[in-house]
Amino acid sequence: MEYLPNVVVGILTLVLGFLWYGPKTLEGVWKKAAGLTDEDIQGGNMAVIFGFAFVMAVILSVPIGFLCGFHKPENGDVTFIHGMFHGAQLVGMVGLPVLISNGLFERKGLNYFLINGAYWLIVGAMMGGVLMIWR
Repeated sequence: MEYLPNVVVGILTLVLGFLWYGPKTLEGVWKKAAGLTDEDIQGGNMAVIFGFAFVMAVILSVPIGFLCGFHKPENGDVTFIHGMFHGAQLVGMVGLPVLISNGLFERKGLNYFLINGAYWLIVGAMMGGVLMIWR
């Protein structure tokens, strides 16, 4: 198995997270929805947080790449869009139920689910698209 595509989509996941949760986009709404303050954010070990987030993104990319690997170029379905479908499908069927279940027990509101759920669906779609055309 070639790991470079998984590393690349892991890095892209962090870049997308910076854009999605950044100060010019959803940072304020996300912090409120997650129940976090600026002090909470500054108090974390960012090297550990980003390191583990990267590793988790690489791990998530493996089954998405596995799903994309079933397709043969001669069938004409090895496209970025088709890969996006498989990535979003896996996240939607596995990741979102876990996110929603945990969030319900943590008493999170609708904004929490919309912000984080949409982020992970977009990440899954990006992963699937890149991994599908990389092969």
